[in-house]
Formats: sequence, structure tokens, C-alpha cells
Amino acid sequence: MDDAAIATVLALERGEPGIYNIVDDEPAPVSAWLPALAEAVGAPPPRRIPAWVARFAIGETGVVMMTEIRGGANGAAGS
Repeated sequence: MDDAAIATVLALERGEPGIYNIVDDEPAPVSAWLPALAEAVGAPPPRRIPAWVARFAIGETGVVMMTEIRGGANGAAGS
């Protein structure tokens, strides 16, 4: 919460008008946030399957997105 508040103040004081996406220094992997999202929207928890099985359903790119990519960077936030 503190980081979000600081980011909001910085955007108001120094930022250009627009939409800002503020992210953590160490974004959570999909395996951490997806179960919480499912619970928040009343969906069943996601099932875990081996990566080699997932490749058949979502392909190599999909597996990389679900296991390796973290989705955000906050390098521009300090500008």
C-alpha cells in the first residue's frame, strides 16, 4: 500500500496526464496471483499440470507466459 501511495503522489506531482500501471520490484509469478484472482471472482482454483502437457493445449509461448514472464517493470516510475 505504501508503494502505491508513493507512486500516486509522484504521478500527481511529476507525471504527464495518462494512465499509470505501477508494479512491484519483484512481480509475483502466475502461480501466486492466479489462484487469488480465481477466488476473488468465484471461479474454481486453477489446476496444475506438467509443462509438457500444457504445451499441447497452449503451446510453448503460452507455457513461457504462465511460468516465466512477470509482466511488468517499474524502471520508468522513477523518471
